[in-house]
Amino acid sequence: MSALNTPDKSISELHDQRLAMLQDIAKELEGDVIFPVCFDATIQISAVMKSSTASIQRVTHEIQKDPLITAKLLRLANSMAFNPSGVKVVDLASAVTRLGMENARSVALACAMEQLMRSRDMVAFEDISKAIWQHSLRTAMIARVIARQLTRVNPEIAMLAGLVHDLGAFYLLDRARHYPELVERPKTVAYLVAQWHESIGTILLDNLGLPEEIIEGVRENDQPRPTVENPRTLSDVIYVANLFAGGLEEIRLLDLPVEVEPAELTLPKYLALKDEMDAACADMLSIW
Repeated sequence: MSALNTPDKSISELHDQRLAMLQDIAKELEGDVIFPVCFDATIQISAVMKSSTASIQRVTHEIQKDPLITAKLLRLANSMAFNPSGVKVVDLASAVTRLGMENARSVALACAMEQLMRSRDMVAFEDISKAIWQHSLRTAMIARVIARQLTRVNPEIAMLAGLVHDLGAFYLLDRARHYPELVERPKTVAYLVAQWHESIGTILLDNLGLPEEIIEGVRENDQPRPTVENPRTLSDVIYVANLFAGGLEEIRLLDLPVEVEPAELTLPKYLALKDEMDAACADMLSIW
């Protein structure tokens, strides 16, 4: 009898734990959000950048406290995407000057996201977290290319927005590891992530002190919209970049009517940038 009842019990426990996790997250987001320790450096850097008197010297002083962020910044500053002339920089201040403040913040956030993704605590969701991580990096670089080539949107802002557009997904995965029934069912967690990461991500980005422009730019980036033939806003850029970075699979988990292939993926103006997009993505992925 107990063997026959196990599946029903398991399904019931799964439902209860899924609900419990969402309720716990909702309660936490109503107060002070507790980020994993690996976000500490990012939060400090963001706090400095929020100051109206922030200088390259102040920012680099804060960044130098974290050797990983420093190393990644230097590598990115000397990558083909940011150093087409081949003139290398060897000091952090020069790297930040070349990249710009928002790209420096992007690298700090990326380091935190990578450490969270590689955490032993996330091993149960290794495949999901790795896929989201690589998708985030690709979206960031594709957004930078689209912004620079087709719009007046600041490419630095576009890159940062692309990187953090799925931040809520990492937060959900970090919380899901505390619930045994969810740990045993990664596919259920993938569905939960697709359904809830966007609304949660909006709150997280606000708590990290990111500009309102970015928070609005990543809002509803997975929701189908009229074909973006001529991108004008940051939201347009992130929506299209998300598609070219493989976001269609995530959108399909939302149980929404979606075309087999969104029209943007076949428009000549975007396809003409495909080689540049691919090169930029390869450049970024090689750094991480």
